[in-house]
Amino acid sequence: MTIRIYVRASTKDQDAERALSDLVLFSQSYGDQYGTYIENYSGTKLERPALNRLLTEASKGDILLVESVDRLSRLSQDDFAILKDKIKAKGLRLIIADLPTTHTTNDGMTGEILNVINAMLIDLLATMAKLDNDKRKERIKQGLVRSGYVPTGKKADIAKHDRIKELNTKGLTKEEIAKAVNCGVATVYRVLKE
Repeated sequence: MTIRIYVRASTKDQDAERALSDLVLFSQSYGDQYGTYIENYSGTKLERPALNRLLTEASKGDILLVESVDRLSRLSQDDFAILKDKIKAKGLRLIIADLPTTHTTNDGMTGEILNVINAMLIDLLATMAKLDNDKRKERIKQGLVRSGYVPTGKKADIAKHDRIKELNTKGLTKEEIAKAVNCGVATVYRVLKE
């Protein structure tokens, strides 16, 4: 059995590894064989490179350890259902560090009841994470409107986008590409994601 520790932050400006040492320490109560999967990627996206690698490499009986539900998902209910199905199909046990009911297993009727309660709690927390994300986006939009921000409606610079893609094929880092093309790192990520 391997403990597969998944940590995520939404942007490069955030520290995805912030909780990693605590999770590694926490994982030791389940065993000493672990792997880490770290990414800066939006939790609103179902397809995430490190999460997909984790699911590919995982075996039945492994543990998927996350700090909190919102680190795993800020997905829509439909996409979260797909992710849960993938986790279940792999035979992974989901342990959420800040949800103590997921830390232990019990056999028999007590174990079955606890599994149902955990499933409901995880679904509720995932829904709350999605709603929190949606509210944050709405507040940002309202703040922009209130500040007088008006979208310029300018068109994408196709030549710049092509140059970003070209430099990416040459193995430059995202930061090096941004500097070479004179744009923000977020623009590089957005163009390469298209």
